Amino acid sequence: MKFYRKSTMSGLVAAAMIVPMLAACGSSSTSEGDNGNKDEPTKLVFMTTGDVAAAGVKPDDRIIAEINKTLGIDLVLKVVPENAYDKINVAMATGDLPDVVTINYPSNSLSQWIKEGLVLPINDYLGSMPTVKQKLESNLSWTAVNGKYYGYPFIENEKSNYMLAYRADWLDALGLKPPTNLDELYNTMKAITTQDPDKNGKNDTYGFTSRKPVTAGLDFVFYANGMPYGDWALDESKNVIPKFEHPSFQKGMAYIKKLWDEKLIEPEFMLNDIPMKEQKFYQGKAGMMDANLFRHVNRIETSLQKVNPQGKLGYMGPPAGPDGKAGMAGVQKSGLFTAITKNAKNPEKAAKFIEFMLSAKGRELLQLGIENVHYTKQGDKIVYNEEERAKDSFASSGWSHPLAWGSVMWPLTQNYLPQTEPQAERAKDSVSVASKYLVTNLVNVTTEAETEFGGVVGEIYTQYFMNMLTGKIDIEKGTAELSKKWREQGGNKILEEVSKVYKTQK
Repeated sequence: MKFYRKSTMSGLVAAAMIVPMLAACGSSSTSEGDNGNKDEPTKLVFMTTGDVAAAGVKPDDRIIAEINKTLGIDLVLKVVPENAYDKINVAMATGDLPDVVTINYPSNSLSQWIKEGLVLPINDYLGSMPTVKQKLESNLSWTAVNGKYYGYPFIENEKSNYMLAYRADWLDALGLKPPTNLDELYNTMKAITTQDPDKNGKNDTYGFTSRKPVTAGLDFVFYANGMPYGDWALDESKNVIPKFEHPSFQKGMAYIKKLWDEKLIEPEFMLNDIPMKEQKFYQGKAGMMDANLFRHVNRIETSLQKVNPQGKLGYMGPPAGPDGKAGMAGVQKSGLFTAITKNAKNPEKAAKFIEFMLSAKGRELLQLGIENVHYTKQGDKIVYNEEERAKDSFASSGWSHPLAWGSVMWPLTQNYLPQTEPQAERAKDSVSVASKYLVTNLVNVTTEAETEFGGVVGEIYTQYFMNMLTGKIDIEKGTAELSKKWREQGGNKILEEVSKVYKTQK
């Protein structure tokens, strides 16, 4: 939730500024309201981040009305653009706190909110949050702070859809099978680059492309060369060290530099965002790329075929190294965090709202809608009423309401696809393949020092990676300089805290 933050299906609408997107109609619930009047629902303000792929929620939205009726609340949404956490920070800093808020996790902001008491521990409410309680206790117990849970951390750390995609039609044309090891990967990239797989008579193809951050799409090379963990490494004395000080780094760096020097990697990959990277794949500039698949299988192949009707999408796990090791991405330790603030007028209602968003009943409502209004059932078959669904901002082709994904859940988390999904079996298979190549972490938490200094040391790493890749500095010398500067700019403090956690876990 690679953080890739999420699958971009049906999140919340992106807004240019923090504004109330809707004030949902009050319900006829008999729950106690703000002033103790049992005929008035509890107003609940939910501030969260939007999703550029989602439609806006309308004032008369029937899904919001159903949530209000079920929980006895009057839900008001305040939505900021996707990833615009600074706007949420500003809102919280002004003191105009919502009842429920979603922020990125881990983050300096969240750590500060906890220290200042701006968000409440939810331990006392877990009795009415069975779904949240189960998820916290099953594999998220490490997110507690001094034994207290300050909200629901949405971290996808059990499944993956991140793998390598390739032009299957090009490999067929070249008489090649998908590569299974690094030697075969080199040969495949070489053939794609030099043998004119699109038969246009031009020398205009590259073996591989990726995107910012420039290192992420090539991490599989380091795992193939023996990188043991997704976050840190150990030296010979079992001391925690940054991954680039492990012997696998220089071996992997030498392999990647060879690809670069022979012009097998698309030269502007470090400037790409995900859409740009995909466009180069569609346009025949590159034959392979790292990709998030699952529900994107059909989207990517369909987009490819709009440019080249004969195009075929293939996908594969990462190639193995000399010792048979392979990995694609470290298990996630980051994501989103939904919490109840100290200004919540009714914290118990706020807790039940978070629970509802995660519960089976809530998921069914947000994914399908109201039965006999937004859909009907014919045995096991779901028949989507697209006309009615459109009135309440559901995404087309059976996809979900804007509140369905983003703050507490992604489609990948549930392996969810609508019955209309054209390539559902391939989509699910991609998750099965990708999840085999998740790399375990040395420690299961992100320390405060990582949150504080992570951005700075990350930039240092990226700069040295590029300098070594492009030959501005020798790999061995560059690694030594990187180690020194990384440690000086906060790395030593990070290692000190991570080492304490590691010793405690042992």
